[in-house]
Order: sequence, then structure tokens, then C-alpha cells
Amino acid sequence: MAKISASVYTSHVPAIGAAIDLKKTGEAYWQPLFAGYEYSKEWMKENTPDVIFLVYNDHATAFSLDMIPTFAIGTAAEFIPADEGYGPRPVPKVIGHPELASHIAQSVIQDDFDLTIVNKMEVDHGLTVPLSLMFGEPDAWPCKVIPFAVNVVQYPVPSGRRCFQLGQAIRKAVACFDDDIKVQIWGTGGMSHQLQGARAGLLNREWDNAFLDRLIADPAGLSEVPHIDYVREAGSEGIELVMWLIARGAMSDIQGGPAPTVKHRFYHIPASNTAVGHLILENN
Repeated sequence: MAKISASVYTSHVPAIGAAIDLKKTGEAYWQPLFAGYEYSKEWMKENTPDVIFLVYNDHATAFSLDMIPTFAIGTAAEFIPADEGYGPRPVPKVIGHPELASHIAQSVIQDDFDLTIVNKMEVDHGLTVPLSLMFGEPDAWPCKVIPFAVNVVQYPVPSGRRCFQLGQAIRKAVACFDDDIKVQIWGTGGMSHQLQGARAGLLNREWDNAFLDRLIADPAGLSEVPHIDYVREAGSEGIELVMWLIARGAMSDIQGGPAPTVKHRFYHIPASNTAVGHLILENN
């Protein structure tokens, strides 16, 4: 049977993608950030999964205000990088896993989570930047990817509790997929940032690191944090962090297994106008 081997958490700042694409990673401003992912790239070489279930939010590329699914799973065989206004990123197309994606959709919907099934969509920086941070600049991504888009842009957005419960349903679905494959689940977005209004530029190092502490040690308690706390403490875009709870909910310890091993933890401010957090947890 398939199994979830690890969860990965990272911010997906678009300027990080631009720094990679424009060969600016060695510049003084960017060097400390990319240094924080050097261990991760080596870890990925030794722990490359067969499939990544990648939780992210779309930034008005695949979806617009005309249609806003709360949870959308990509079931296509491939996904093309989106043009977000300055041309598509020069990264490989994303190869999907329609069989596993369809299986997860069937299982999770039967567990009372209403997913939107998407058979064709483009993917933006929310998905491609994490891949670049973890894999560098390969000619092709070394594993298949199932995109899972969460609405954290237009209210109402899902609660942390619902996201945490969804992660548990995804773990159950993966565990009953009849193929011996390794799956990683990634939660992306955040950390603290606000892009508009009187508090534009808000960063909160203390709150972000407390979030990381609780994500590791008290994810169930963290899932009960209300939306207003994210917005007040981490800025309007800090709500993206509820997506990390989907990945954390899929880890074995939530169902009574041993605690995961923290393989890597990193935090950096600022990257453009965003706080960057990163964590790797291995299942035991």
C-alpha cells in the first residue's frame, strides 16, 4: 500500500521564484534565504518520493472571482506553469498522478469533504516556487505532483480545524491506495505578511515561530486557532498558514503513531515583504 513518508512546509513567495529565474540567488539580499534550503535539497535527493501531494493556493490564475472552490484537487496527467502577467516561469511542466488523485478524491468525498475535481488547470508560483526551493532547477521534476488548491484568498475561507481534519482524511485515502509508493504531503504559503492597507509590510517573528513550535508539538491545539488570530497577528495573508494544517493532519502521530522527526527547521525575514518559514517532518 501507499504511505506518507514525510511532510514539508514552506512559504511560496513569488519574488523567490523571480530570484531563481533571474539568477539572483547569490546576491547578498537573497543568499541567507537560499542557504536555508541547502540541507533540504540534499535531503530531497535522498528521500525523493514517488508523488507529492502539494497543498497551495491559487493566485487568480486557474480560478477567478467567477468561481472560487474551497478545496480543489488536480486530477490531470500534467499541469502547465501559468503566465501570471510576466510570462510563465521557466520551469518544467508538472506531471500529475491521475490514478492516485482520483482515488483520494473518491475516498475524501465519501468521508464528507466536498472537493472540486479539476481535470485541466495551470499552476502558479504557489506550487512551482516550493518545487524550485526543494529541487533546484532540474530539466524535469523528479516525481509526480498532485496539486491541491485551497481558497485562502476570498472569504469565507476554511477553518484550521477543517483543514486539519481534511489532512487526516487524505492520510486515510493514501493508506488504502493499492500501490507500493511513497508520498510526501506539502503545506505551503505564509508565513506572516500583509500586502495592502495600513498594516502593509507587517511581519511577526514571534508569532511565526510560536506557530512552528505548535505545528510540531501541538497541531490539534493549533488547529483551533480562529481566523481572527491569524489576521491580527500574522496579517491578512497570514491566513495561508491554515494550509500547513492539512499536511500536518496527514502525519501518523495524529492517529496514535509516534511523533515525527524534525529533520530541518528554518526561518528568515524578510523575503520581499514576507516572512519565510520552512520545516521538514519525517514519519516514524
